Amino acid sequence: MPLDIHLLIGGEAGQGLVTIGQLLGKALVRAGYEVFVSQSYHSRIRGGHNTFAIRLGAGPFFAPRESIDILVALNAETVALHRGQLTSQALLIADSAFAPDLPGTIAVPFAELGPERLWNTAALALLGQILGLPSEPLYQAVEAMLGKKHPEALVENREIMEKSRVWAAAHVPEHGLTLTGGVPKADRLLLNGNEAIALGALAGGLKFCAFYPMTPATSIVLELISHAEAMGCVIEQAEDEIAAINMAIGAAFAGAPSMVATSGGGFALMAEGVSLAAMTETPVLIAVAQRPGPATGMPTRTEQADLEFVLHAGHGEFPRTIFAPGCIEACYHLTQKALALAEQAQSPIFLLTDQFLADSSRPVAPFDPAAIAPVTAEVESDTTPPYQRYRLTENGLSPRLLPGMSTYLVVADSDEHDEAGHISEDHGMRIAMVEKRLRKFEILRQETVAPELDGEKGADLLLVCWGSSQGPVLEAAAVLRGQGRSVATLHFSQVWPLVPDQFLDILQTAKEVVCVEGNATGQFARLIQREAGFAIPTRIARYDGLPFTARYILDRLAVMEGKA
Repeated sequence: MPLDIHLLIGGEAGQGLVTIGQLLGKALVRAGYEVFVSQSYHSRIRGGHNTFAIRLGAGPFFAPRESIDILVALNAETVALHRGQLTSQALLIADSAFAPDLPGTIAVPFAELGPERLWNTAALALLGQILGLPSEPLYQAVEAMLGKKHPEALVENREIMEKSRVWAAAHVPEHGLTLTGGVPKADRLLLNGNEAIALGALAGGLKFCAFYPMTPATSIVLELISHAEAMGCVIEQAEDEIAAINMAIGAAFAGAPSMVATSGGGFALMAEGVSLAAMTETPVLIAVAQRPGPATGMPTRTEQADLEFVLHAGHGEFPRTIFAPGCIEACYHLTQKALALAEQAQSPIFLLTDQFLADSSRPVAPFDPAAIAPVTAEVESDTTPPYQRYRLTENGLSPRLLPGMSTYLVVADSDEHDEAGHISEDHGMRIAMVEKRLRKFEILRQETVAPELDGEKGADLLLVCWGSSQGPVLEAAAVLRGQGRSVATLHFSQVWPLVPDQFLDILQTAKEVVCVEGNATGQFARLIQREAGFAIPTRIARYDGLPFTARYILDRLAVMEGKA
């Protein structure tokens, strides 16, 4: 069985390439194979060159690949753009109207197989035949998409799939890309990062989410919406991001675990609301899905350039935590943790993701939603009168009551205030309140998730990364180890606060340290130097809007070593 096949479907938005890819991916997972799905698309409804890539085989896979083994070209532009990436064994599938004269080309007369609106289904069946995938998983995937409400559509889709398979059996040349050895598995989920964030939030007890649509965060909310009624969660599309965060703060003030989901431009409008949550000591989860900026930037591409923005957003000084999941499972579990930590510390907490992780899918074992108890508002049960919402305490946490749920008056104020919550201009009270809020930083520090070391401490080369760059870095390290080199990786799924005791000795004992991050200025490397006093002299940066791949990292390491 081929261990690693990279299949890429290319065409314009509106040609159905996502439909082909999603159905094939689900069928492959059902048949027991490992996949890694990634997407590249323009920020327009129709037109523009889009791709849907599936890496498949024995796996597991954690990142995309650059070379292509099977290219499905839905238009001539796809051939021109990707022919240079084809491997020596590659197959190129294209309509006979524009199929090139290249080795491995399969010119398909789609017009003879059926109407144009069903060509994507014909291509799906053709791919199934090439890969040796049984018909039933593909039929099941199509049936799940169409449902029982469209029996006539299901019949005609089955017919063209059969025609396509018969044609493929007669015309596809011999090749080495047939899958074997798959064992059907019914207990895996094909999820992307945003879907996992939404499921983690719901399992964690989320009851309210406000948003204004912004790529690549919107699909978090769309997934929440699909389960909202069953889970008793209220979703509100606000008129803008300012209203969204204020709605979430209001819901949390009333006792509903709440979140917002946005991207950089939308989060810029939320900055004042972040400070409001800090001053009123109201828990709220803020998910920020990064994309390239400044301004509108590249709305459908990826980057890791908003770390410093999120770290410093909001005027004034107050504690916060920033999680940065690196895989699908971490998206689920860290969202739960972030929601609970916001309630525990009565503070805004951040979840930092990006377009690459948002749109990348991988099969995962089903999560156990009962493993973690859903969060509820941390309400003081024993309150001695007079009630003081902002009572000065040793750990910075004040007794919290919900308005209307007791005999006490609950006062909140966005101005500086005294212990009862009333506006205060007293300078001594100002000092006491600032220090009270900052004392909660120790609570957040104690809950810090330690970075994950993969490999031996003291390796010749240590690759440091954070967030979504984890998968490509792990694969690059595996390639280098296969060449007999001593390589380890250190991945941070929490980027603030940083606790040097958790990682400084790992950095110091490595012979060479390289930081891999998706921005131009080395934001995380600078943060490590600031907090731990360790300067990482070498960086691998990417800021062209595309995700890291193992090949990208390896090529730049080779250049560095050549200069040395």
